[in-house]
Amino acid sequence: MIKNRNNTIASILVILFGIVLFYIGTDGFQAFTAETARVNQLIDDKPKFPDVTLEDSNGRKYSISEFKDKYVFITFLYTSCATVCPQLEMNMSKVNDLLPSKHIGEDIVFLSISFDPTRDDPETLNKYKDAFNSDGETWRMARIPDQSELDSLLKKFGVIVIPDGNGNFSHNSAFYLVDKKGRLIDVMDYQEIDEAAKKVTNILANETEE
Repeated sequence: MIKNRNNTIASILVILFGIVLFYIGTDGFQAFTAETARVNQLIDDKPKFPDVTLEDSNGRKYSISEFKDKYVFITFLYTSCATVCPQLEMNMSKVNDLLPSKHIGEDIVFLSISFDPTRDDPETLNKYKDAFNSDGETWRMARIPDQSELDSLLKKFGVIVIPDGNGNFSHNSAFYLVDKKGRLIDVMDYQEIDEAAKKVTNILANETEE
């Protein structure tokens, strides 16, 4: 009887210890999946937007310093995508509409970056942006022509892009927020439009008050 009781107590202690380890390892049970863990790590690391050359829908070329002293709200896409990308950009448009207009272009800009630079040339991006009411200024669509520079950005921001050999890509999708110093400070669920807009609005409001 005593032996069985001791075994039961030992088993309970092992389970409790495992729960504690899981709690710590998953950041308070937040990282149930590899994707969540990856996002949490990105937010902790705050990687800096690398020195790459963007080419937008107007054919203008510049680095991220073009948006100096502004937050940059970013998505990654390719215009031939017939699945998640159109919804991603539509949701981005909704976030744009929900933010106080006084901040748009002054404190924050929107940037959609294609990871299919060969097909998504400026002319293609210019046509694509019109479907989502992108004005080409406060919300720009751009590509990174140099593949090595593009790969560097995708790696730093944890964007997974896998070509299927038929011109399409498997990829993860999210909203990315870069601060005024060019560092990634948040990765948000692109389906949680109101939550993303509220979070960005609070950041901008606090910035204005300081």
